[in-house]
Amino acid sequence: MILAADNLHAFNPVIADALQRLDARPIQDLAKRCQQPGVQFIDINPGYLSRRHEDRMTFMVEAVQEVSTLRLILDSPNSRVLVRGLAVCRDKPVLSALSLEEHKLREILPLAVEHGTPLVLLLMDGQSRVPPRMEEKLALAIELRERAVAAGMKPGDLIVDPVMPNAAWPDAFSQVGELVRALRLLSGWSVFPEPMRTMVGLSNLLSGQRRRFPVAMEQACLSLLAGTGLEIALVNVLQSELMATFQQIRQMTREEGE
Repeated sequence: MILAADNLHAFNPVIADALQRLDARPIQDLAKRCQQPGVQFIDINPGYLSRRHEDRMTFMVEAVQEVSTLRLILDSPNSRVLVRGLAVCRDKPVLSALSLEEHKLREILPLAVEHGTPLVLLLMDGQSRVPPRMEEKLALAIELRERAVAAGMKPGDLIVDPVMPNAAWPDAFSQVGELVRALRLLSGWSVFPEPMRTMVGLSNLLSGQRRRFPVAMEQACLSLLAGTGLEIALVNVLQSELMATFQQIRQMTREEGE
């Protein structure tokens, strides 16, 4: 399991202020702090952008690339914003994300095919609903994979994200269990001819709920995810307790000779 830094997003007041003032330094300072052992990606999410502010994605990508060698994940539901980021990426980024929403199938999927980039398959249906049960998640993964491959994507460039529930949801604990079971099957040989690449946005768990729930919930979930064969965990890499848990997991799972 490797990490993607989930720190450069518009919900972060430091990033929001930097985007408003077009000040690259706070973005770059944060990007440099994200370069830690085990972190291989950095997620760039400028948030909702009006047409006249779509260049903020360009600004963020250029600022980060000046100081970081981490691979980029361009994170936006807006294909025009993704195009802005793609235009200035030095290396192929990961595009996030495709769901069964019609506008994403129509706009984001062809973009990934055209540029040959890896693509995150977000397990949400056409109404932006997250299916709670494992069987529904797997059915969505199968449909999204079929649609993506039929459009020209390589199976190895598809990364499934089953969507971490928020702790405030009434059935959050149950849904975490269903997510874990789905990941075990997706990461093995049970659903497709080859194991699927997988990613989970762990930050979703306590988003907006950090005063109500302890970071220990994220630590417990990270340990659960590590046992599923998860490839990429999207987390706040500046959360010291969470990173300590990650380093312990790395030590316990490191193979001889690594």
